[in-house]
Amino acid sequence: MMEKFLPVGRFDDFRCSGDSILLLSGPPSSGKTSLVFQFAINSATASAGNVVFICNRRKLESKPPYLAQGIDASSDIINRIQMKYVDDEEGIKKYFAAFHMHDPAPVSVIIDDFADFFDQGNCQERYNNTRGRDLAMVRVLALCRNAILCAK
Repeated sequence: MMEKFLPVGRFDDFRCSGDSILLLSGPPSSGKTSLVFQFAINSATASAGNVVFICNRRKLESKPPYLAQGIDASSDIINRIQMKYVDDEEGIKKYFAAFHMHDPAPVSVIIDDFADFFDQGNCQERYNNTRGRDLAMVRVLALCRNAILCAK
């Protein structure tokens, strides 16, 4: 599993099942964004396709990911990582509602700080449930998965 995130060994040894869904969690400021961005670089390196990195623009600009030593920020690999900036869960839903229009589909889709796109109060009010945020996240994850499967 570690080789999916860190550039160890040869890039052509990098494998990720087409149906893989990975969750990386950890405390704030523990390097998660840098790890998933390295995953994006590794995915782009291991294939000829594009990678989509979904994130909040303000958060990314205030704390950009660290690039591994030897990674050129202007390389073709970095250029194949398409940044998609969203502000909330609605932005994620809109992106995946049109996911079938990608031709070809990206080799990886990464959502940085997924839970941060869901406002606790709004979700509780919408679902009239104290676990409304959890419900909203599960529904959006299901939409993401279905959109990816339908695009294949």
